[in-house]
Amino acid sequence: MSDLSPEELQELRRFHVQLGRRSDSLFSGDYQSVVRGRGMEFEEVRSYAPGDDIRHIDWNVTARAGEPYTKLFREERQVTVMLVVDVSGSTQTGSGGRDGRTDRRLQIARIAGGLAFSATRHRDHVGLLTFTDRVEEVVRPRRSKGHAWAIIRKIFGANPSGRGTNVSQALQHLHSIQRRRCVVIVVSDFLDDGPWQKALSTVARKHDVHAVLVNDPLEEGLARLGLVEACDAESGRTVLLDGASWDPEWTLEARLQSIRRAGAKGLAISTLDDPLRSLRRHFSGRVRP
Repeated sequence: MSDLSPEELQELRRFHVQLGRRSDSLFSGDYQSVVRGRGMEFEEVRSYAPGDDIRHIDWNVTARAGEPYTKLFREERQVTVMLVVDVSGSTQTGSGGRDGRTDRRLQIARIAGGLAFSATRHRDHVGLLTFTDRVEEVVRPRRSKGHAWAIIRKIFGANPSGRGTNVSQALQHLHSIQRRRCVVIVVSDFLDDGPWQKALSTVARKHDVHAVLVNDPLEEGLARLGLVEACDAESGRTVLLDGASWDPEWTLEARLQSIRRAGAKGLAISTLDDPLRSLRRHFSGRVRP
């Protein structure tokens, strides 16, 4: 990772102060029930007894033994949280947010940083996978405040080698390396015309997946702009863009619907929003899953 710029260091210090003031309430209470709700790990099998949940019958053991056996589970005391963070070129655009300087990349960094810090506050393990059109960096899950701040620095100071966006490749890589069940939180603008929905669905069948879609008001206003000259943040090329031709599959609601159809819990956060407040509302169950 490259050294942080003076501006990034200033933002990181500001973020540190903000977290110090608000982290005790972030995800408090409801975080335990929402994130840990399915935190059960298989332990052993025993003979089936009347009253046992038939959904837990181990049919493989039952077939071999000739009599019914059921699985026993124990509650996991700690949860592993894997942050899958988009650092592609498209995230480095925006209208400035409510403070005039917030693009999608900075909002993504705040969201992922808050999640990393809060996971360690709840004594959970947290890991990181950053991606563009390739997997940029993987940090294995650990549990310590120092580890959380190392992750936060990597997110704020990301210096990716790629520019494009490939959500599917990132999710496929996560699926291949994360064998045990965990909480996966994808933070991206999801401006990727590749078939990422199938990969998201595959991950959601094994893990508890939350997808945070970071957006900017400029996206929804494109249709009103007509013909504009713009610089493609991922290719670096200057192109003539017809706002009226904005692909309807890329609208905010269309992307959220794709996320939800894939089996993930979707949340949209704008560059105008307070990211920590939005996360707290989401994990307290007051937003649509």
